[in-house]
Formats: sequence, C-alpha cells, structure tokens
Amino acid sequence: MRTWSIFLLLILLPACREETVQACEAIRFEDQPFTVCQFAADDPGLALFHTHSDGAPFADFDRLADAVTVDGGDLVFAMNAGMYHEDRRPVGLYVEDGQQSARLISNAGPGNFGLLPNGVFWVDTEGHAHVTETLAYEALSPGARFATQSGPMLVIDGALHPAFNPGGTSRKRRNGVGLSADGDTLWFAISDAPVNFDTFARLFRDRLGTPDALYLDGVVSRLYAPSLGRDDGGTDMGPIVAIVRSPARNAR
Repeated sequence: MRTWSIFLLLILLPACREETVQACEAIRFEDQPFTVCQFAADDPGLALFHTHSDGAPFADFDRLADAVTVDGGDLVFAMNAGMYHEDRRPVGLYVEDGQQSARLISNAGPGNFGLLPNGVFWVDTEGHAHVTETLAYEALSPGARFATQSGPMLVIDGALHPAFNPGGTSRKRRNGVGLSADGDTLWFAISDAPVNFDTFARLFRDRLGTPDALYLDGVVSRLYAPSLGRDDGGTDMGPIVAIVRSPARNAR
C-alpha cells in the first residue's frame, strides 16, 4: 500500500509543479520585464470583487485574501481590474455575481477610459470569460455573471488600437487582460517597468497571442501571485479580478 501511495505522489507532484509554474511567470519582451499569468477561460474560480461584507471596498489584496480564507477558500491570484472614482466606485459597467452596480458607458470621454474603442472583460452565465469591444458588447447585451469596463482596448481583432504609437513617450506600469484566439486561455499581464501603450499591446498580440486584449489600468497596477511571492502594495483599489480555490467555487 505504501509503495502504491508513493507511486501516486510521483505521478501527481510533477503535474502540480507544472500547473504552478504555468500559472504566473516573469518574462521579458523587447528587453522589458513583465509578469504574465494564464488560466483557463472557464476557470470556475474566476471572479470579480469590489465590496466587503462590511460595506466598504476591499481596496487591497490582503483584505480580500482574509475574506476568502474566512469563507474556506484560497486566493491564488488577484489583480486590479478597472478604473475607479476617488471613492473606489467603478468607472463604467460593473457586474458582480449577476448584480449590476454601474452602467455601460459607450461614448468617448476624458482619459484612457474614454479613448475609444474601449471594452469589457466579462464572464458569461456559463462561466466563460470574454474580452469584447464596448459597442459590440452593447449590441450583444449578454447576461453577465461578472463584468468590468475599462479602456482603451489594447488589441481589437488582431489589430493594435489606432491611437498607439511605437515612439510614444508616456511610459507607465500597466496591466491588462487578453483572450487567446481559440477562446480557451485567459492571459493577465503586468509590466514590471514603465512601458508605453504600443509595447504593452504588442506583448498581448505578438508574445501571448491574444487577438483581443483590454487595458485595465496604469500606475496603480498591482499583482497578487503567491506562487511568485508577489503581494504588491500601493494605493487602495476599486474592482479586483481574482482566482479563488474553494470547494464551493471549484465544483463543476
């Protein structure tokens, strides 16, 4: 029996190590440092979080991790997930567990959010993630389990946002999300040094192979990835995207 148990461990442990390595890793693209994380687009642990049960925004990763632990889960990944007002309310559409708390904004406006085309990162009622340009999302009018609107789109149908310039001088830490061409793999990325929009967009299109990708934010960009020892601190956040492992969320 003991021999059989050891045999099973030898089979399972490499698979566990492979999953851990593949989830998040530090890479270089055009000699710039990035951290990228990949998950299945239908990962049952994928969720958006904004408000704690006490009525205040989670605001940071540790507060969210504590709440997840209290509920019997484990926070394995998190990232800021969209722009927000001074009081941490989301800018643009926000849906959490099927409840919409902020409306879709389809017109142009100030700042990066209003640099059209912008888009929506959302999870449908079947649990599959999507990255969709705002007007296309509006026309589709889907029932969403989770949704956060941000902007600009980084990549739209394989093309970079038309406003991006390879020589752009605005360099910031940035984070975003993209979906693989087959729709099966979700990629999150954060720049670990200031980069311009063009470089960040090409990371998604040319290195990660995502024909559609959405900018989530810059400057305040933060990552929670325990597998890499990352628990970035900084300014209080608004919406947070996370992967949670728990019996309730991960039961298929």
